[in-house]
Amino acid sequence: MIPMQFSSATDSHLHSLTVLETLSRYDDFMLSIDNLLDVGCGSGLDLEWWASRTTRDEIPEDLKIKCSGIDLATSMKLLQKYKIQEDIKYIEYDMEDYRVQEKLGNRFDVIWCHDVFQFAINPLGTLSNFYNLLSKDGMLALMIPQSTNVVYHKQEFNQFDGVMYNHTIVSLIHMLAISGFDCSIGFFNKRPEDPWLSAVVYKSEHKPMDPRTTRWYDLVDLNILPKSAAAGVKKAGHLRQRDLVLPWLDKSLIDYSQQ
Repeated sequence: MIPMQFSSATDSHLHSLTVLETLSRYDDFMLSIDNLLDVGCGSGLDLEWWASRTTRDEIPEDLKIKCSGIDLATSMKLLQKYKIQEDIKYIEYDMEDYRVQEKLGNRFDVIWCHDVFQFAINPLGTLSNFYNLLSKDGMLALMIPQSTNVVYHKQEFNQFDGVMYNHTIVSLIHMLAISGFDCSIGFFNKRPEDPWLSAVVYKSEHKPMDPRTTRWYDLVDLNILPKSAAAGVKKAGHLRQRDLVLPWLDKSLIDYSQQ
């Protein structure tokens, strides 16, 4: 499936590279990956990138990352259009189905999810699936387009086919923490001029919680919120964007009070 934001699978992959190339600079991280799952893999170009990674040594060595991809309706014609490595495993399956781990029969060190999570009808259930699919201390990387943005100093609201929710950096931190992800050591990126929201977080020891009974103060007590978010909750009783100061993978620190 070609994502709605892009005119081609190649354009989608080029957008993925804005994060992928930053991740690839962390040598210890890349060396630690044994297997990876691309959720909503589409044409498979992102998976081919992962499967072809090597060390950055003078004489590069193949990292031999075992790559799998799932998609609701992966187009075989689209897959065949591109040069896809034979050792990549593709499965047609729904990321929202709670039986997805049983179907895949594996736990993954990394889940990569680019331009797909916004289609989840049950985002909390989907994040719980991701939690269960990850190995201990596994990493989840999400890239999500926002449908509410400021364009030329005016608010712009859009609603695309198949998208039921507009995720913000505040709502995403909330959902990730409730779903058992450690946002205290996570990375987040949402720039005023960029409609994309990105997050890289890690599986914590805390299992997904009941969203009906879990309060912000519970998440503070579990130490799974970013430091600035925890301080903001203690101050206001809830999380406000203007209280957030968050790191991104490129080692920048983004002050969201300025947005």
